[in-house]
Amino acid sequence: MLSYEKVAGTLRADKDTVKILEEKMAAATGKKGVMDKIVEENNALMTKRLDFLGLTMGAGAKEIYESLISKIESDDNKLFELFGHPSISDEGCCEDILRRARQAANPPVGFFMKIEKAKEFLRKEPPKKVMEMLGYSSIDDMLSKEDVFEIYAALRFIEGSDWLNNVFFKQYESLKPEDFEFREIAVKGLGKRWVTVSEGFVKKKYHNLSHLKELGFIFSLPVTLGISGEILRGFSLALHYFNEVSFYSYLFAKSAEQEPENFSKNLVSFLRGDTLDSRVESEKIVWLVIPRYFAKDDENDWRLFEPHINPEALHWEKAERALDTLPVDFSFWRDLNWVGGEFPTTVGIDVLVSFNLVDTVMSLVKEKDMVKYLYHHQEALWNKIYSEYFSEGEMELAMKNNLIKGYLEI
Repeated sequence: MLSYEKVAGTLRADKDTVKILEEKMAAATGKKGVMDKIVEENNALMTKRLDFLGLTMGAGAKEIYESLISKIESDDNKLFELFGHPSISDEGCCEDILRRARQAANPPVGFFMKIEKAKEFLRKEPPKKVMEMLGYSSIDDMLSKEDVFEIYAALRFIEGSDWLNNVFFKQYESLKPEDFEFREIAVKGLGKRWVTVSEGFVKKKYHNLSHLKELGFIFSLPVTLGISGEILRGFSLALHYFNEVSFYSYLFAKSAEQEPENFSKNLVSFLRGDTLDSRVESEKIVWLVIPRYFAKDDENDWRLFEPHINPEALHWEKAERALDTLPVDFSFWRDLNWVGGEFPTTVGIDVLVSFNLVDTVMSLVKEKDMVKYLYHHQEALWNKIYSEYFSEGEMELAMKNNLIKGYLEI
């Protein structure tokens, strides 16, 4: 099988799409044999990691999958020891993990909504369910006694999407650059009073962390799923969120400086995760910019099979590098985001096994077959292809410069 066919198989893309892409990118950049290089590097990395696990390339899919799961559990225990045996159900421990993640990620100062503006929105559209839950009849009374960040976090899992999207967030359409300021990303471990009302939110997300890009805020809930790998999952996700919040902060600041008249329009688009929903007719090479994981909702979305780059996969790449800076050895997962291969099942059918850390963690969380969790790996592979022709830095700049438009041409 030719290299472009192997890559296409991993991506579930049409082999002619990948073949034509390679031909056109080679003509545009002068770089040839990129698919060969990717396949060779992929096999070398798999061989090295399987050797570490005491396996060979002749191992079966189930054996490899179980070994990767065991490695996740082992590395989770390393973090558990390093962090002093934290409890996910304790708000202080959760906040400490977020602080450690901030230190490891080392994010720059960001451009976020001013606290007074956030309060103004709450006064104009009081969150009645949150107020009732906390026992307030006056919004001013609540704002004088409660943390604004915490209230904004509670909106996500108490008020309901209809009110949030059609009433509260509609106010964002009035935002101006002067309503934002530069400050550090804030973190908070929410208290036990939020446990009962947030359990549904946590079970739906399969983790107890979330974030608010516009406020520059990352928070955790003291709710545990009771599944092994929880510390590693939460810490790596926190690292991811710091990268994601910083990425969008850059876009907020850029829009404020270069397109102040379109600031609110662009901001709302960024927060919604707007993505191009029609094909681009062009004589040039078209790369889509997809800021979401469409495969979570529809694994057959047409955009997944077209050349594209994905900021989410880049955030995870940076998160795993930050993980690798800790004073314990996590080097096993280094550079594996885009790595995977086909291995036989017990009945002799070849299936794709992802070596991606997040896919492996999610397989452990949901306790389903590994075949269901490949989309982080596939999105990372599209990024790998693009960055082989250019560089990761150029790819990130292309994402930032073209996210609003939804695509770029080469």
